[in-house]
Amino acid sequence: MRAPLAPSHARAAAGLVVIPSGRTRSNHAEVARSLGTAIIAGRYAAGAKLPGDGELLAAFRVSRPVLRESVKTLVAKGLLTTKARVGTVVRDRAAWNMFDADVLAWHLEAGIDRSFLRDLAEIRLAVEPAAAALAAERRTADDLAALEAGLARMRAEPSDSDGFAEGDLALHVAIAVASGNPFMRSIGGVIEVALRASFQLSAPVATAERETTLAAHAAIVAAIAARDPAGAAEAVRHVIHNGLRRHGAAA
Repeated sequence: MRAPLAPSHARAAAGLVVIPSGRTRSNHAEVARSLGTAIIAGRYAAGAKLPGDGELLAAFRVSRPVLRESVKTLVAKGLLTTKARVGTVVRDRAAWNMFDADVLAWHLEAGIDRSFLRDLAEIRLAVEPAAAALAAERRTADDLAALEAGLARMRAEPSDSDGFAEGDLALHVAIAVASGNPFMRSIGGVIEVALRASFQLSAPVATAERETTLAAHAAIVAAIAARDPAGAAEAVRHVIHNGLRRHGAAA
């Protein structure tokens, strides 16, 4: 289900940065994406009714079962609710499942701003340092091999390539796995979207930035290998703050 991390031309619109997902979708998934992105972008406000089935069927040129399945998908993700004698209504943002991989991806397509990047960084800072500390205590030889493989791929690939981004993601996911906590592993979707946004907005292509990024990730691996929980947590914080710094420079 993972979206490609390859760089594409992110475009600015109304102070937002729009990052296409590049996913291949079924008919119902495409309709759900279109409606979900429209809701997230504010084209359908909280409390607003969606157009009727007839209008939506004509707009998307799909069958009624496909449309119904799409709406069910958005209901399950917290974006819509169906009410008897009222219709299909957009829910308030507080009800959206922000840990859902599609909802996160649709935010990138609808357009992200500094506030969204800050929110991502805050949840990562709340969870990833703790995951790294646990990983330092609990990691196995296999976990360490996965961390080292991710770092090795980053070192071997150009900074603006698919391989570099995939290595970065693999390393962060390996930290969550090594923590031994399934709840921390479930935050992988947030990590993926955060890294994808970071890569699209400001890949560390300059030599100094590349070396800084690689050294910061190497410090995480070294601290986990040394079973140093405090060092691992601090190294992860440094990586996240470094990404925010690059975003600010890019903006």
